[in-house]
Amino acid sequence: MPKWTIVLVIIVVAAVFRFQHITSTPPGLYPDEAMNGNNAIQAIETGDYKVFYPENNGREGLFINLQALSLRLFGYHPWALRIVSAIVGVLTILGLYLLTNRLFNWQIAAISSYLMAIGFWHVNFSRIGFRAIMAPMLLVWGIYFLWRGLSSGRLWNFAVSAVFWGLGFYTYIAFRAIPLALIITLLVYWHSLKKDYGHEKYEYVRSQLLRGLALFLLIAILVALPIGYYFWTHPSDFFGRLGQVSVFASGNPLQSLAQNTAQTLGMFNFVGDHNWRHNVAGQPLLLWPVGIFFIIGFLRSWFKLFKRARTHGHLSSVQVLLLSWFFVGLIPVVTSNEGLPHALRAIMIAPVVFIWAGEGLWWLIDKVGDFYRNRDVHEVHIRHHWLKESSFAAVLALVVLLASLTFAEYDKYFNKWGKNPEVAGAFNQNYVEIGEGLNAMPQNVKKYLLVNAGDVLVNGIPNLGQTVMFVTDTYTPEKQIAKNIYYLTVEQFEEGRYDRGGVVIPLER
Repeated sequence: MPKWTIVLVIIVVAAVFRFQHITSTPPGLYPDEAMNGNNAIQAIETGDYKVFYPENNGREGLFINLQALSLRLFGYHPWALRIVSAIVGVLTILGLYLLTNRLFNWQIAAISSYLMAIGFWHVNFSRIGFRAIMAPMLLVWGIYFLWRGLSSGRLWNFAVSAVFWGLGFYTYIAFRAIPLALIITLLVYWHSLKKDYGHEKYEYVRSQLLRGLALFLLIAILVALPIGYYFWTHPSDFFGRLGQVSVFASGNPLQSLAQNTAQTLGMFNFVGDHNWRHNVAGQPLLLWPVGIFFIIGFLRSWFKLFKRARTHGHLSSVQVLLLSWFFVGLIPVVTSNEGLPHALRAIMIAPVVFIWAGEGLWWLIDKVGDFYRNRDVHEVHIRHHWLKESSFAAVLALVVLLASLTFAEYDKYFNKWGKNPEVAGAFNQNYVEIGEGLNAMPQNVKKYLLVNAGDVLVNGIPNLGQTVMFVTDTYTPEKQIAKNIYYLTVEQFEEGRYDRGGVVIPLER
């Protein structure tokens, strides 16, 4: 089968897992998603597209602005917020294939990207309107073009890579740590050039590298400059959320850090995120066969790292990239004290986890092939016959395994998770129903939503009221007056600050 056909199959499968039943699964609309939607609607109607939206603990603006485009195209529906994530998810799969193909080979690239295409962890966040899903997409494409630039010396690769890296700062707070992994990798890459090349060739390659990295740095800074300037003038928005969830605010930060690290490393194969929005509560993020392949790939990464040091006098740049990506990407997770283990905050490292899973599975296949190739067979035609049979058996086994994993992941997401009533509760399906009920009531009746839940205020109203505001399209006071729908805090209700002739509906009963 041609490689492009395999890539097409992977993309089609990724699309099916991300777009099927997107209008109904997951049910409901979580208030954080609705907050994005309300900001997006405001941006559409005012033309004020922001680099950072400070409400609801603050969010970088790129994803919300893309959601605004989707709402303009498809209307003000919950699924229109989520379809942006689905598109981003599919683009991540394609980028992962291209990156892994450049780092390893097309076989590992195909396996890795397919495992992520069907993997519950990435599929789930590709169907929810959270901005975090953009970070791994921009990262895989940024690294892909950077690696092309390092290999070829062509400046346009460095330029394109810089655009992706610069845009990454507009996506998710965890992205801010990732440049550390880039710096570590480039330092090791530079050291490897000194070891592998003679003086004359090293001088030439160094000159090419310096030109490319200078262009990369310039463009990345220019792209990130608007949000950098925003944070410079609004430092509380940069540090606010970090301070709220930081492990260093706890009584014993070192002990908490150790516990967080253990929980986070264990979430792939032992105990995963307990939040139903993020996971089948408590289950490992990876199906057990994928988890085993991941461990094999992870251990092999360390093995190849030190093997290169013994044989070439320097560390492997590819393995340093993967390991630093993994461990630096986990820094925002293990240094937080909120809801650990946390699958959403760790989404930055999903690509490298699946790269290792693909590498681990390919290594097992290769070992089986070695077993047959090294059999003590004297008859040449028998050897060829065995090799042909073993190759067919290996391909068949791989196809059966991947098909089995596909059915298992599909069932896990669309049946075991998607139809579980806990998921409807986690995404506040009841809030959507309240909003639909308010829409169905006569416009001349004054309708009040008593927002008796939520602890973060947005325009004076607890943030959990955002879902009803999106469903009824009443985020602004002007729209509330036009539709005769108003919002009350508990204090306002107790003080009687509303028209007693209206209908009061509590958000939580």
